Amino acid sequence: MNEAVRQVRFARARRLLTRSGDGTVDTVLAAAVVAMIGFGVVMVYSSSSFEATVRFSDAQYFLKRQAIFAVMSLLAMWLLSRLDYRLLRPLTYPMLIVVIGLLAATVAGFGHRAGNAYRWLALGPIRIQPSELAKVVLVLWLAYSLSKKGERVKSFWVGLVPHLLVVGILMALCLKQPDFGSAVVLFCLTFMLLFVAGVRLPHIGVTVAAFAVAGAALVRFSAYRYGRFLSWMNMSEHRQGLAYQPFQSVMSLGSGGIFGLGLGSGMQVLYLPEAHNDFIAAIVGEELGFVGVVGMCGMYTLIVARGIKVATQAMDDYGAYIAFGISALLAMQVLLNLAVAMAIIPTKGLTLPFISYGGSSLLVSGASIGILLSISRRRQDHQSTSADGGPDSMDDIPESASAVVATAAESGW
Repeated sequence: MNEAVRQVRFARARRLLTRSGDGTVDTVLAAAVVAMIGFGVVMVYSSSSFEATVRFSDAQYFLKRQAIFAVMSLLAMWLLSRLDYRLLRPLTYPMLIVVIGLLAATVAGFGHRAGNAYRWLALGPIRIQPSELAKVVLVLWLAYSLSKKGERVKSFWVGLVPHLLVVGILMALCLKQPDFGSAVVLFCLTFMLLFVAGVRLPHIGVTVAAFAVAGAALVRFSAYRYGRFLSWMNMSEHRQGLAYQPFQSVMSLGSGGIFGLGLGSGMQVLYLPEAHNDFIAAIVGEELGFVGVVGMCGMYTLIVARGIKVATQAMDDYGAYIAFGISALLAMQVLLNLAVAMAIIPTKGLTLPFISYGGSSLLVSGASIGILLSISRRRQDHQSTSADGGPDSMDDIPESASAVVATAAESGW
């Protein structure tokens, strides 16, 4: 290895490995997320104790599992907040390949069925939902790709086509499960990041219109999706059929009034199926009322706002795209989940981040916030690069995670 290149790589390796935990994270963001995870554990217990008693003869069955998921989520958030997010760059394609493989496994006969969909992979007592992981991995891949292309994103063949191919594969695998909601999230997420990166608006407009037509066709020519759409359009006539869940959800929200019936006093847990999962917002509205829902939305707004602030203050385009993508992902899932709970849109099967019951959603959400906190750290890398060989010379040297570690080991550090 050329001596100059070796020295530059050693300088970068030392900074990445020794300064991964320096600086101060966005404490407001961290505190808000911790509070929401704690609130989620409480609401899962309140909304699931009756069902847990009937099904498992243990009122705390879901509480215990959610508490374990919460601890694991907080641990993942802390660990990733200590890791320099730039170490994720060389892992981008391996993570993308793994996610595509997991999604393919769910539709190839290895998926665990729940309802009418095969969205989970069962590994003993553990169930993994690859579509949740796919959303964050897509953000990481888009950030990696867009930060490398720079101004070339204005080209149709460079800025649009490669990203359409990748998101198209992920969407097709989600639709095959079927998971229409996750496919919509992946689509919206991609075009929000492409817009922020500077892809030409005519390219985005034409492609979005084409995908919208395809989405409408997927709904119209799918008996199940079209049935859901028709039942949503006329809920009163289908209140005992496909519109049962959204109808009961609206009833739950409306019965809470301004201040709610009180924590643990809600009655809709007797009628709303899986109230601790996708429709947990309805229980929040019933037990904590309009004030509770507004407070919950305020916390989500604070988290997204801090995420956008992290994006605007990031050290590089890669970090900025990741921070914006994670913030946009969180905002989209919250808006879609609340819209479903209020029957503004048909049922989509998306969780409410940090609050809904489930290990996959909570772990992925915690990990993504950990990456966001890592980006928020006020590192001093840029101020110190000139003494080690200059930032431009380092950015021009290809590297991998193994190369960083190997260089450090070779130098005796």
